[in-house]
Amino acid sequence: MNVREEMLQLAREAKEASNGMANLSSAVKNDLLRNMAAALQKNADVLMRANEKDLDAASGRGLSSAMIDRLVLDDARITAMAEGLREVAELPDPVGEITGMWRRPNGIQVGRMRIPLGVIGIIFESRPNVTADAAGLCLKSGNAVILRGGSEAIHSNSAIGEILKEELRRIGLPAGALQVVTTTDRDAVTELLKLEDEIDLIIPRGGEGLIRFVAENSRIPVIKHYKGVCHVFVDAGADYDMAERICVNAKVQRPGVCNAMETLLIHKDIAETFVPLIAGVFRKEGVELRGCPVTREFAPNVEAAAEEDWGAEYLDLILAVKVVEDLGEAIAHIRRYGSLHTDVIVTRDYAHAQRFLQSVNSSVVMVNASPRFSDGNQLGLGAEIGISTTKLHSFGPMGLEDLTTRKFVVMGDGQIRQ
Repeated sequence: MNVREEMLQLAREAKEASNGMANLSSAVKNDLLRNMAAALQKNADVLMRANEKDLDAASGRGLSSAMIDRLVLDDARITAMAEGLREVAELPDPVGEITGMWRRPNGIQVGRMRIPLGVIGIIFESRPNVTADAAGLCLKSGNAVILRGGSEAIHSNSAIGEILKEELRRIGLPAGALQVVTTTDRDAVTELLKLEDEIDLIIPRGGEGLIRFVAENSRIPVIKHYKGVCHVFVDAGADYDMAERICVNAKVQRPGVCNAMETLLIHKDIAETFVPLIAGVFRKEGVELRGCPVTREFAPNVEAAAEEDWGAEYLDLILAVKVVEDLGEAIAHIRRYGSLHTDVIVTRDYAHAQRFLQSVNSSVVMVNASPRFSDGNQLGLGAEIGISTTKLHSFGPMGLEDLTTRKFVVMGDGQIRQ
């Protein structure tokens, strides 16, 4: 069987399984997710042994420390995967919900019912936890899912997938509802993207190159975000201690993720004091700064920023810093260079906070909080399927509702159209 035939068979099995998944009760789906969570923790040693193979290969390929960090499966991350599944199990089931019922003059009642999308393809890089997160959300929302991770995590993804599939089999559900592509052949992605009759939606997660490749080659609708150029704007009169905590967390905690800060904007009225303060803090944290001329005036050791730095997603301990004239310039900078992901203002001025919330049209806009909270789990959605910076049909971190659509339902008592 060649790659094309293999992907077609896998997709057809998923489509067949999706019909049954759409009609499962909430109780059955919730029990399934809880069983999957327990199975992951029970098999932690199996997962870490598989993960060790991926980590050894990553080291041999010279991947950066930030990229290797995204690959790691340890006890804490396995526990987090399991807890993510349990949290999804506790969430309200959107499938079957009827909203907006209204009565027409002829007496018929019209409403809209939430239904699963069908078969969802997830194409992702690194982060093996995506396998469990995506499976949990797709299955709870009544969908079947096809997961194609990167070659750098092939052993980890396959091990997670097999543990989860076994729980489907154990309670008599079709294992085809959860498909993990186990080939590293690059043609597998290309072939999946052609299967518009079997797959209803594609969600790519990874670097900009992967996402652009998927968007340019897919015959299937794609939900995407190309990169996370996240900004923090420290306003005049901001609390310095708060601003320092937020900025350090935003850049240093996990620099290799899409909700890490990539550009720091500072109001000119506080530049003389805040720029050297925050530059010193970041220097101690090992962060390389690239600044505008005013930034470098107050922190001479900072490297000069080039034009390309303002739109860069570093995914590393590198940060662009710019001093801006006022809130209006900060908003204009974000509009020009941002990626519609997540942007933050640190301020004590209520009017400035409200203007920022209304004027910055990113998928997540925050006041006095770290952009690292831009995550489905942290925002209360349970495990996250991805982040969309396309405004149709979902915008921002995607949870259960975003994996459903709505159909019209009509209730009558014999009406006919005249």
